[in-house]
Order: sequence, then structure tokens, then C-alpha cells
Amino acid sequence: MGSVMPPAGQRWWQTWTAWTLWMLLMVAMWVIIYWYNVVSTMTTAEEALVSMCDERARMLQDQFAVSVNHVHALAVLISTFHYQKNPSAIDQETFGFYTGMTAFERPLLNGVAYAQRVLQSERDIFESKQGWTIKTMKGEPSPEQDEYAPVIFSQETVSYLELLDMMSGEEDRENILRARATGKAVLTNPFRLLESNHLGVVLTLPVYRMGLPAEATEKERIQATAGYLGGAFDVESLVENLLRKLAGNQDIVVNVYDVTNISDPLIMYGPQHLEGYTQLSHVSMLDFGDPFRKHEMVFQYSQKPSIPWSAITSPSGMVVIFMLVAYILYAAQNRYVMVMEDCRKMEELKVQAEAADIAKSQFLATVSHEIRTPMNGVLGMLDMLLDTDLNLTQKDYAQTAQVCGKALISLINEVLDRAKIEAGKLEIEAVPFDLRSILDDVLSLFSAKSREKGIELAAFVSNTVPEVLTGDPGRFRQILTNLVGNSVKFTERGHILVQVHLAEHSNVSTESLVYSNVNGKLGVDTMLSSTRFNTLSGFEAADDRNCWEKFKLLVTNEASNNAISLNGISENDFPKRVTLMVSVEDTGIGIPFHAQDRVFMPFMQADSSTSRNYGGTGIGLSISKCLVELMSGKINFISRPNVGSTFAFTAVLQHCTRITGVDPKRSLIEDLPACFKGMKAILVDEKPVRSAVTNYHLQRLGIAVEVTKSLKIALSTLPRQNGCLGTGKLPKVLLIEKESWSSVDACMRKQLLDWKQNSHLPYVLKVILLAITECDKVKGEPLIDVIVMKPLRASTVAVCLQQALGMGNPLRKELPNGSVFLRSLLTGKYILVVDDNKVNLRVAAAALKKYGAKVECAESGKDALFLLQIPHKFDACFMDVQMPEMDGFEATRQIRLLESEANEQIRSRDSYLNKSEGSPSPWHLPILAMTADVIQATYEECLKCGMDGYVSKPFDEEQLYQAVAKFVASKPMVD
Repeated sequence: MGSVMPPAGQRWWQTWTAWTLWMLLMVAMWVIIYWYNVVSTMTTAEEALVSMCDERARMLQDQFAVSVNHVHALAVLISTFHYQKNPSAIDQETFGFYTGMTAFERPLLNGVAYAQRVLQSERDIFESKQGWTIKTMKGEPSPEQDEYAPVIFSQETVSYLELLDMMSGEEDRENILRARATGKAVLTNPFRLLESNHLGVVLTLPVYRMGLPAEATEKERIQATAGYLGGAFDVESLVENLLRKLAGNQDIVVNVYDVTNISDPLIMYGPQHLEGYTQLSHVSMLDFGDPFRKHEMVFQYSQKPSIPWSAITSPSGMVVIFMLVAYILYAAQNRYVMVMEDCRKMEELKVQAEAADIAKSQFLATVSHEIRTPMNGVLGMLDMLLDTDLNLTQKDYAQTAQVCGKALISLINEVLDRAKIEAGKLEIEAVPFDLRSILDDVLSLFSAKSREKGIELAAFVSNTVPEVLTGDPGRFRQILTNLVGNSVKFTERGHILVQVHLAEHSNVSTESLVYSNVNGKLGVDTMLSSTRFNTLSGFEAADDRNCWEKFKLLVTNEASNNAISLNGISENDFPKRVTLMVSVEDTGIGIPFHAQDRVFMPFMQADSSTSRNYGGTGIGLSISKCLVELMSGKINFISRPNVGSTFAFTAVLQHCTRITGVDPKRSLIEDLPACFKGMKAILVDEKPVRSAVTNYHLQRLGIAVEVTKSLKIALSTLPRQNGCLGTGKLPKVLLIEKESWSSVDACMRKQLLDWKQNSHLPYVLKVILLAITECDKVKGEPLIDVIVMKPLRASTVAVCLQQALGMGNPLRKELPNGSVFLRSLLTGKYILVVDDNKVNLRVAAAALKKYGAKVECAESGKDALFLLQIPHKFDACFMDVQMPEMDGFEATRQIRLLESEANEQIRSRDSYLNKSEGSPSPWHLPILAMTADVIQATYEECLKCGMDGYVSKPFDEEQLYQAVAKFVASKPMVD
């Protein structure tokens, strides 16, 4: 008999029961898996928190211990060189210099100071020896007590502690007693540091005299105590640096406590009250080496760790599988989980990148502001100076300073841009520039120093060197500035000569510049047998291959090659790559033989006395070597002690043809005048190298020069030219070197005077004296029309020639069209300028007053709020961004709040009176940010806080017009 099928109702009941049981089983399985995942997640989060806390605690202890070890080393240094040397090898100046130079080894310390132990019986002797009275922490004379601890040495950052008795403070006295009794470093309670306002502690370390046994008793330690070394630790900065290295998905809340008194723990870092998810926390004990104090670090999550989606999707997927959901849906679900994970990782990377970008932007903004702010004052004052009545020399000095300031601003901008590039990816710029103008500017930087020392500073550029090259003018200028600056620094007599030739025409190669026999004894006999040499100044040079014979041959060959090139080769046929050979020759002190191998090493100098006598850090040559190598060149030198040095380097640049629309980066403010082309001049100079250099500058102006060795020879040629009826041009200028002029006797001077007075020429021959030092100016005579001070620059020579020949002084430039528009916009307008820097405040006010504005100044955001209480009279406000107490952002928010309240009152009143016309316009003062930051984030923050525009310092005319024109209505100009 077969099986009987259950009734339909029973089958439905069984199916429903089985389905219900299956569903209950699936739900139970889902709950179990979900709970397991939640527990695993919380366990993992706790383990990660414990691991991070312990690791950071160890790192904090290690960094603290490193700084304490450096303080220990400083204590040993004082014990050895202050108490074991008679007289002491350490004084305040030495201590301040040493601690300042080694401050990088103690980045967590704001400063260190040393207090000497003085007994009551020794007080009078101590005060008499020191020349000051021991004072308490309040600045009053210290009363009589058993002993004192006056500060005798201090780092510059804590120099205010000098003279103070550290035992006059109750807590300091307790620390000193504990430190000398135990021989260990002890710490104070946390307190706010003076400058940073961060929480920190003071470390006190005893300094014992030599001979103290290792197992000394407390009494022996007290008797052997010589003094106490103290330093302030910035605990907040230390913990902040560690927290930046934390990685994880959850935000961490960290607190550091001083738990010496467990019933009343003292907060050292973190919020005063515990916040966040307190169920998951971990405590790590910190050992800072103080046996009397205990510290701990508490870690916890700022919020409860989120449950990952896998805790839900995994059991759900299993339920779906057991419920026979289609495999496609299951695969799609897995794919969805993977996509979500990728999105989550991408979001994390985005957050990290944005955080890094914000930190970098803040750093760049701070650096930019701190450097550009004083430069704004310098350039602003120079602009104001150039607007006054200046003679030609004063104007040239001011313009040179302005050019240098602008070059520094440009270099700062380039440094800030390069800060965004990864380390080791410094790139060389490729733009057209005028090499000769850059060389003139470098010489002008050191002109005052060379005149003060009485040394000849000159430059010579071969005619074969193209006028415009393509390369990095800023880096090329930096190399020359380093080399010439070193030469000026170490040269006390003689000359400094900068030469630029094409490498293929030069007789000196960088590979042959340094070798033992040249840098050895060679040339000593020559120096002894003769005191005059055929060089620029007559002093011997280190490299005898730069003598006049080879220099003349080089110039002659270059001139012939240049003539052939001009006649037979078009400009486009010149080689594209140009290799320059640049040499800087001086007659300074030279470099000792034993130090020549480490010249290009960073922070290395010839000997320890170099930095004391001449200053500097020893990094300039190493930077120059790196820059030369980036230009595909090489740098080397030849040097002989007490003779001089010659540094030479090659640089591979590109030949640049003059193309319309290309603006090469010139250092000169304006082009050289063309009014001297075709003019003839006579140069009297007995030194051929020096005459060639002077001839180079005159030829740049288009002047043909006839060189003679004496005034007698020069005058002998004048009568024949005076009587010549041909078409040849006669000389208009007679240039005489000061050295040659000094050797001219009275008879020859009378002959020159007679010739000038009785000449039949249609003009009077102008006599120009070329002098080195400022004192030569007062030695001029009526025969001398103009004195030109060296070093020679084409622009300076042009100005002096214009003055001597009566060609007219350059007129002051009229205000450009943009200035007229600015005057129409700003005339009669009341403008408030807010800046905490008085110099920048004065510069900004003067710039605005120049265009007719009525300017009122405020030195803080609070003062600006007081002046802008509604109603006020101002039409616009220039607001500095970074100011103490209340910065520009907060001041703008407060101003906008005042305006909002006033406008709301106006609207309420108009609504109450049913006024629609004739009511006052809503208050909205145009506020323009005025800051030295050059970061895009700063501009966005300006707009976010309610500012209307942005003007970066130092601002120019065009930028000022573009910012003001949007908000200020113009007025017609009245003649």
C-alpha cells in the first residue's frame, strides 16, 4: 500500500512551519554572526588603541630622554670648562653662542640657563666679581639666606633670568634641593610657558664638581654641588608632534597628566575634562626620569568606533545564500561591497591629502607673511623715497636697492613654489635674460663694501657672449653673489675681477684649476722678486694664467672670431647651446692648503677663526656647487695663501635670439641710452687689464675709446686732432684713472688747463676722473668735471656722462594712466588702513594718500571696530590679516555683525513707518584684505569671513586699481 499524501492544509502547515523554523534559524545565525563581528570590531579597536598608546608613550619618553641627555652633556661641559679651568673658559657670550648654535639638538627646550651655587659667606665676593647684586624672582635684592642660586649664564631666549636667584621661588628652591640631593633631573608642576603659552615643565639638573664618587652620599652630593642647570620643556609641542604621526580611521583624544598627587592630577596636555567615548580607553605610565614625580598618558576614541558594513552584509549574504537567492544578486552584492570599500579608501586618501595640503598651506602662508612683511616696508619706503626730489646718484642708489628688493621678493616666491615640489626635484628655469645686466647688479650689491675697503671691483664680459641667453637668471645671480661676496669678505687690498667668456675661447678649464703643484709653492719666488704685477690692481693673483699677456690674446682672438661671425654667419646659425666660463679672481687671504679639500662641504670653513673674523655659515659654496651642476657645469678653484683665490665655473645655457614680444628678465630698470653711440673718448690708464675693463663698459654705450698710458701722450694727440679738417670725430671726453692722475705733475696739469681754455673745438673737452674710494671725491680739482666712483656700471657711467656733457637730467616720470584713474577713484575718499606693523601702516597710508585719499590708521582689529561703529565716515577699509589679539578675519566678522544689526534696525523701522523710498542704503563697507600671504587658502578664508577683495603686500598700482575699482565710484579729475 503506497504512502498517503498529507492533506493540502497539512502540507501548507508543514511548509509554513518549516519556513518559520528556517527563518528563525537564519535570524539566529544572523544575530550570532553580527554579534561576533561587533565584538571583534571593538576588540580590534581596543587592541589598536593599546598599541598606539604604548608606542607613543615610548616615543614620548625617548624624545624627552634625548633632550635630557643633551642637558646632561651641557652640565658636564660647564663642570669641565668653567670649574676646572682657571680662568674659566666659559663666559656669558660663549655660553649664549654655544647654546644658540646647538639649540637644534634640544628642540623641546625653550632655553637653558645655569645658576651658580653661592653660600652666604661667598655672596659679597661673588657680587663684587660679577658686578651686580643677586635679585629675587620679583627683581628685588635678595635677602640674606643660607645660600643662593643666581643665574650667571643663559641662552638668549631666556636672558631675562640673568641676575635672578632661582632659590627665591618656593617651587624652584624645592626642585633645586631635590635635584642636588639625588643627583638626578627633577621636574616642576606644569605651567604656562611665557612665549608660546603652552603647558610645560622646568627641568632642573645639578652640576657637580669633578671628583664626586659614583656612590656618593646625599651629604657628599650637596657639598660637591657647583650649580644648577635648568631648561623649560614645551610638553604640548612634543605631544603634538607625536600625534601628527598617528594613523587610523578614528580620531583619538589624548591627555597627559602629572599624577604625583593621585587625588588631584594636573593636566599637562589635552582638554581639561575627559571627552569622547570613555568605554574604550588605555593608560600608559610615563617615566621622565624624575623619581619624585609620576606621569601618565590616557588615550581614548573621540567617538564610539563605527561598526563596519561587513558586520551586516556578511550574515545577510549567508541568509540570502541559504534562502537560494540568485547567484547574480549575490555576486552583485559582493561587487557592491568592493566598490564601497574602494570609495571608502579613496575618501580616506582624499581627507589625508586635504589635511596635508592645509598644513602645507598654513606653513607657506606663515613663511610668506613673515618674510614679505618687512620687505613690504622696505619697498614701500623706497617708492616713497623715489617720489621725492633726488639727485642722479641718490636716485641710482634708491633704484638699485629697489631692484634688489624686488629680486628678493621674486626669489621668495620661487622658494615658496618649489616647496610644493618633492625633495630632490629642484628644476632650473629657462627664460631669456641679459647676462651683463645681472653682472652689473651683482657688483652694485657690493659696491659700498668695496669702496669702504678701497679694493678694485670690476667685471668683464667677452663680446662673443650673446647679449640675451636662456637659462635661470635667479640661480645664475645666486652663484655670482656667493662667489663675489666671499671675495669681498676675504679681500682687504688689491682687486676682484669677474670675467665671462665662452668656454671654447677660454684658456682656463675647470678641470685644470686645482692641482698640487699650482696650489703648492709655485709663485713664491715671483712674489718675492717683484712687487708689481700686470693685473687689474697690480697685486699678484693666484692663477698666473690670467695674466695680461694671455688676457690680451684672449680678447684679440674673441674680437676676430666675433668679426668673422658677424660677417659670415646669420644670427639663426649660432649654436643653440652656449657654454660659459665664469671666473672670479681676488687678491685676498687665500685658502690654506689643508682646508682646500673641504671647501665645497656644507657648513665647513677654512678654520675655526674664519667665522669669528669674517662671519658666514660656510654653506654658500656648497649651494653654488649644486646649482652649477644643475646647469650641467662644473666648479673649481685655485688658491694660494696670502696671494688670493680664483674660482671658476662653467654653465650650459641656450642662445636666445631677440624675438618681438619676448621680455628678457633684465636687472636694469631701463635700457641703456643710445645718445652716446658714435662718440669718441680718450682713456688714460697705465694698467692694460684695467683699461680693457673700462673700455668694455664704454663700448656697451657705443663709445669708441682710445687708450693711452699717460696724460702726456693723450695731450700730444689733441692738437693734431684739433687742427684736423677731415670728417673724423674728435674726442668729447677724457677719462683718467685716479692712480694715473696722482702721478701727473703741476706742469702737465697747467698744460691741460690751457688746452681746455684755448681749444678751438666747438665744445669743451670734459675731464672725468675714475676713483675707487669715497675719500677720493674730496681730492678733486677744478680741472675735473665729474668723478665716477667704481665699480663701473654701464648705467652709472651713462648718467655721469649725461651730467658732464649737459645732455639733461632724466625727468621724473609722470603718473601713468593707471595713476590718473586711481586718483579719480580715491580723491576725497575716507579710507581706514588697519595693520599692526607701523612701517607697513605708514607705507600703505602714503601709497593711498598719493592718489588723493584721506587715510586714517588703526593698529589693531579692536581699534578698527571702535572706529567703524555705525554710523561712520569711511568709504573703504584695508585690513591686515595677521594681527595679535584680534586678527583681520575676526575683525571683519565683527564688522559685518555690526552692519547686519544696523541694517536690520533700518528695515524694521522702514517696515513700521511703511517707507519704501528715501530710506538710507544698507550698511556695507568694502573691506579688502591686505596681507603678505600668497596662498590660495588665505584668499578663500578672506571671502568666507566677509571680506570683499584681496590685495597682497607689497601691492602695486595695477593691483590696487583692480581691487578698488569694483567698490569705489570714480570722481571726475579737475585740472
